[in-house]
Amino acid sequence: MRTVTVEEHFVSPGFANGPGRAFIEGFQKSTTKGAKIVEQLHELGDQRIAEMDAAGIDVQILSLNSPGVEQAETAEAITVAQESNDFLAEAIKKHPTRLAGLAALATQAPDAAVRELERTIGQKGFKGAVINGHTRGRYLDDKTFWPILECAESLAVPIYLHPAVPPKAVVEASYGGFAPHLTAMLATAAWGWHIETAVHLIRMIVGGVFDQFPKLQVAVGHLGEGIPFMLPRLNRNLPMEMTKLHRPIGAYLRENVHYTFGGFNFPATFLNLLLEVGVERIMFSVDYPYGSMTEAREFLEHLPVSPADKERIAHRNAELLFRV
Repeated sequence: MRTVTVEEHFVSPGFANGPGRAFIEGFQKSTTKGAKIVEQLHELGDQRIAEMDAAGIDVQILSLNSPGVEQAETAEAITVAQESNDFLAEAIKKHPTRLAGLAALATQAPDAAVRELERTIGQKGFKGAVINGHTRGRYLDDKTFWPILECAESLAVPIYLHPAVPPKAVVEASYGGFAPHLTAMLATAAWGWHIETAVHLIRMIVGGVFDQFPKLQVAVGHLGEGIPFMLPRLNRNLPMEMTKLHRPIGAYLRENVHYTFGGFNFPATFLNLLLEVGVERIMFSVDYPYGSMTEAREFLEHLPVSPADKERIAHRNAELLFRV
């Protein structure tokens, strides 16, 4: 069975020495596995391919690690986005059947982001773009960013909406008052990343993004960032009479959004997602190097679905969306 994983990460030299420097240095200090993970993020060659072979992963679709370039100054964001995309393109060139890419974009400068998206799709063969959460507190329902979304729709490529640390005021109000390490974990991997991404996606829907760009496709990770659990309530409590949208909330979540594993190898959470959105909207992923390829592959093998549906999740849905 072919396997395509769609939320896998890397860092480029420009990112590591620029907008990602604080993240990398902090991560190395915060966990005993930090140094190993940072090494894996840098490695886009034979070592990564060997790990994929050992775990039974055929293709990784790679994206620049969070925090990406969305929190950087505009000039730096433009430079590092291009540098990281070129770095990734060179790695893909060496392993064209095993690696694919999502473009990093300087969302602070929508015109530059559009040019970079067109360049990476047209010249580098990338499969879409990654946007790491808010851009200094502004979300994609802000019409400033709509030229980027319009471009993605016109190119028929998806946007992967990846988590980011919530804005500083949200971190202080919702997660502050505890020991620094506890606040940091609450605001990120334990809770805040996921709620932040769910809020971002809901803002996009309520803000009319998908009415303006009905063919735009967005992917989110971690089995839906908590949204599937809340989908029926969102659909009931935000009726069309209130939102003035063209479709019910649930329709956008089932027709414009795709969902990946992202290290959430949790059977009950998977089943909830499956029941709410259907098998055609679910794609395999690992969240490498934070997640284990071997563990994710094992979880995939034991999904309580038919062989045909397992094939869809393992590779067919990703092939249709990303054309890999």
